[in-house]
Amino acid sequence: MRGERGTVRFWFSVVLGLLLLTPLGTAARADDSLESMAQDPNQWVMPGRDYSLTRYSPLKQINTDNAKDLKVAWTMSTGALRGHEGQPLVIGDMLYFESAYPNFVYAVNLSDPGRIVWKFVPHQDSFAPSVACCDVVNRGPAYGDGKLIVNTLDGHVYALDAKDGHVVWAAQNAEPKMGQTMTNAPLVVRDKVIVGVSGGEYGVRGYVTAYDLSSGKRVWRAYSEGPDSDLLFDPEKTIDGATQKPVGRNSSTKTWRGDAWKLGGGTTWGWYSYDPKLNLFYYGSGNPGTWNPSQRPGDNKWSMTIFARDPDTGQARWVYQMTPHDGWDYDGINEMVLADLDVNGTSTPTLVHFDRNGFAYVVNRENGKLVAAHKYDPTVNWATEVNLETGRPQVNPAYMTKQDVNVKGICPSAQGDKDQQPVSFDLDTKLFYAPLNHLCMDYQGFAVKYKAGFPFVGAIVNMFPAEGGNRGRFIAFDPVSGQAKWEIKDTFQDWGGALTTAGGLAFYGTLDGWFRAVDKKTGNVLYQFHCPSGIIGNPITFMHNGKQYVAILSGVGGWSAIGLAEGLAEPTAGLGAVGLTASLKDYTSLGGTLLVFSL
Repeated sequence: MRGERGTVRFWFSVVLGLLLLTPLGTAARADDSLESMAQDPNQWVMPGRDYSLTRYSPLKQINTDNAKDLKVAWTMSTGALRGHEGQPLVIGDMLYFESAYPNFVYAVNLSDPGRIVWKFVPHQDSFAPSVACCDVVNRGPAYGDGKLIVNTLDGHVYALDAKDGHVVWAAQNAEPKMGQTMTNAPLVVRDKVIVGVSGGEYGVRGYVTAYDLSSGKRVWRAYSEGPDSDLLFDPEKTIDGATQKPVGRNSSTKTWRGDAWKLGGGTTWGWYSYDPKLNLFYYGSGNPGTWNPSQRPGDNKWSMTIFARDPDTGQARWVYQMTPHDGWDYDGINEMVLADLDVNGTSTPTLVHFDRNGFAYVVNRENGKLVAAHKYDPTVNWATEVNLETGRPQVNPAYMTKQDVNVKGICPSAQGDKDQQPVSFDLDTKLFYAPLNHLCMDYQGFAVKYKAGFPFVGAIVNMFPAEGGNRGRFIAFDPVSGQAKWEIKDTFQDWGGALTTAGGLAFYGTLDGWFRAVDKKTGNVLYQFHCPSGIIGNPITFMHNGKQYVAILSGVGGWSAIGLAEGLAEPTAGLGAVGLTASLKDYTSLGGTLLVFSL
């Protein structure tokens, strides 16, 4: 056992021992920081395991030699049918997870997994599912100071006592009647809970909000578009990463026609990371409203943007817009993984982001300066490159969409070459392991008028597999060189996240339900198990009583499987997704299950 825990400092092993002796596996003391807790590989205390969102574990009891011997240790129904895009947390000897809508929250003692210690059932606005554009998903809870923090689809944030599940405080962060919902996982930084909002397809103006961890009182809110005061921008100090100059006054409003920024989209439903040394957190904003670019001339700042903000005040340190004047729905919400990479022989503090638009961006996370940008799918054709001097994509005019014109053969599709499914950064190989889409589309914009609570899309989209016919890929990728070391081609989109471990393994799941352990050096599949439903969740690993486990939420849905989730048949329905996966029903069905594997 000492060999398995050799990476853990002695003092932290003592803390863990105390945790396991605490009744009901009560989490760490209030004065134990999340950053310290995340150093213990036996737990999984944040959505991405650590603040950097690496989704890498030093555990190696399960490895390339014995992965073939994996088996299901235990399972549990989530009680919900729709898409499960999150992951459990493990705090001490307790496992916590949240289902898709109606957002049941469970606490399970790992020493007695057949018994539910507590279950939280939130009372929700029943209108919320009708304005959830891409299924009623949830990306999991967060933890801090003895509290489990959960978002619900109808826009509430709850702090639950981790011991017994009672509500410590609740806050309303979104209003479904305005098309606002919540699907993202919270970020806890010291005494703040930071959350986002969904609803870009309903004319929602995106924002992030910080609440006090102890009381639930709102501390600050920062919008994606609008006046500098709403954005929490200092025009002379907030840096435009593309130019390395201050953004200047009215950097957002002057890039929209009239007051179109009020319906500007730029919602914030992805994953958030945090650098404690810089005291900055990072996230991306989504597509502008509408999907018809002809109705909103200009760069439409700051949709499609990477933000770096001070978590204490919300003030923006720098911003970098990836897809100015988006005409393809290439949301910029995908995770920002923090990694110190070797760039031209120098270790550089970077942020790596696999964007929907098909480019993997390497950005200096101190100032937002673009270091590298490479296509991670060779079929990308909407732009030829990203100019490292200007930071802007070189758009191919043949694939720029416009009103009343059906532009054909655009790659990638609106689902992107990667959507919300998170990558893993492996600390051993220094490679990124990425579950991907491999799709193209036809796209026609049309004029649309805004009405609160109604779709504000303005495009007809038809999606289809890219070259080769496969709709999914799983790759090992070097974002500095732009080289893929190997790939696995999958029939459907690989919509669930990745996990890598010191045991030489990468784990991921497929949309049709296969959960796999892969040799991270070669891409050889060493183990696979067909789960009760398709996988759009993210695997985690932990140690309990000297034994390593791997857990995954099975439960097909999300935008990738919206036709199956909603019972839709028209090919262009579901924002263009239904025809793409019409045959998925032949391979899997709805239903949420937590599966836990061990040797």
